[in-house]
Amino acid sequence: MPELPEVETMRRGIEPVVGTTIAAVVRPRCRRRPIEMNPPWPTLRRRLVGRTITGTGRLGKRVVIEVDTGDRLVIEPRMTGLVLLAEPPTREHLRLVLELCGARGRNDAIAHELKFWDRRGLGTVRLVAADEFEYRYRSGAIGPDALNISWQQLRDRLAASRRAIKVALLDQKTVAGIGNLYASEILHVAGIHPATRCDQLDEAAWKAILAATRKVLKAAIRHEGSTLSDHTYRNALNQAGRYQNHHRVYDRAGKPCPTCERPVTRIVQAQRSTFFCASCQRRC
Repeated sequence: MPELPEVETMRRGIEPVVGTTIAAVVRPRCRRRPIEMNPPWPTLRRRLVGRTITGTGRLGKRVVIEVDTGDRLVIEPRMTGLVLLAEPPTREHLRLVLELCGARGRNDAIAHELKFWDRRGLGTVRLVAADEFEYRYRSGAIGPDALNISWQQLRDRLAASRRAIKVALLDQKTVAGIGNLYASEILHVAGIHPATRCDQLDEAAWKAILAATRKVLKAAIRHEGSTLSDHTYRNALNQAGRYQNHHRVYDRAGKPCPTCERPVTRIVQAQRSTFFCASCQRRC
């Protein structure tokens, strides 16, 4: 957490910064675990100050901010990171602030600062040139985006694997953006048991997984992501998501399946909790 829907919600939320100029780059004093930042702070600041933000993007679970030199600021929130325009949940976990000028839109006040906040300090910030971006992120290091991959691509990447399908969906080199929460939700919609081996799935199953992936992720984006019981995830305006109210199985062990009303089961796969309905999701 956050996964593709949460990161896409962050990206959409910060779109008002496009067209603004970075007047200052501030590294707030923070006594917590320092985040990974590359290049070193003085170089990062020198390459960003005075630059105009020309676009925002998303790469799997990463927010990408492009400036007029072609450089890209790649922010990976990981477990507890947030990309914000509003005030952060706390000041003590604020890691990076871009002070902006030339804000546009009906509410210019929200585009005066772009902030990266990270409670646990596991997130990363990297500024990369255009050619480095292509090499680091486009040359097979990250798989096709979960919203753009075809069922044939998904099958070709996984059909020979003996891994359980739920575990395989978490592999960002195979398909980018799916994490533990949405993998459980996707497989419930697809009607596939999470422990089914990839090499046991037929064409119909791969098509079902792809259809469920698009359905679940698009619905989660419409509801601006899932804010779980720890309340960590917030959108760019520091507001909670709403998709947690629509979860079918995730974190619902013992509660009724929304399809058949039998209790949801929890198992552990690759040291992660998996939730499913043993009645609706039978093994192949």
